[in-house]
Amino acid sequence: MDQDELLLHASSFGAAAVAYAEHRPDYAQDAVRWALEAAPGPRVLDLGAGTGKLTATLVALGAEVIAVEPDLAMLTELRRTLPGVRALSGSAEAIPLPDASIDAVLDGNAMHWFDMSVAGPEIARVLAPGGILAGLWNLMDDQVEWVAGLARVSGSAAIGPRDTPASWRAETADMHLPKTGAAARFGSPEQAEFPHGQRRTAGSLVATLATRAGMLVMPEQEQEATLGRIRAFLASTPETTCGEFTLPILTGVLRVRRL
Repeated sequence: MDQDELLLHASSFGAAAVAYAEHRPDYAQDAVRWALEAAPGPRVLDLGAGTGKLTATLVALGAEVIAVEPDLAMLTELRRTLPGVRALSGSAEAIPLPDASIDAVLDGNAMHWFDMSVAGPEIARVLAPGGILAGLWNLMDDQVEWVAGLARVSGSAAIGPRDTPASWRAETADMHLPKTGAAARFGSPEQAEFPHGQRRTAGSLVATLATRAGMLVMPEQEQEATLGRIRAFLASTPETTCGEFTLPILTGVLRVRRL
């Protein structure tokens, strides 16, 4: 994906902020605990916080949370649903916080949008010595047969390489590194996966997949054709035809320490 295409995908979510808040899953609490267990203190920045899916989990675990989000529509939704959280306009490349003011920077399904040649030094700036950077991704568990079938039918715009356990580790292992050859600001990565799930119906799962960036930027006719294939698959699959079901998810975590 070239830079222009990356920016187009990264900026696509605002128009779907309400649907994103309604349909995207939260994050496994065990995954968030693991991400934070080596942090030197309780101050956590949710960077690229979106509508607050990860923010809410951090609040539930008792962290001292600040949320930073560049998209105004997403930020507005976050402030509406989590009015007690300090939520600021900003980005990974321009974080509106003082030096060494944060013990851990977490992001949920966002690090792949960061320009780490700029964001890496900026994240390192706001982290206290020994602070943690962790990226979390919710993965559809394609080790389950019907989920693997759904991934094949949906295509990479809806379920891409970072969205399944088979390939997310390789896709994210160097996500914390700048692509320019600049000095790394973080140590060796650790990765782990934690079981999770989301109650869905066929209709709400289609709505979830429709909030993926690749779907949001797709031409309308192609988008409708893709969603039609997904609806047909779910209507013909025993696990998804009768009311609510649990979508098998793993929350994958990449964790690194500030050098």
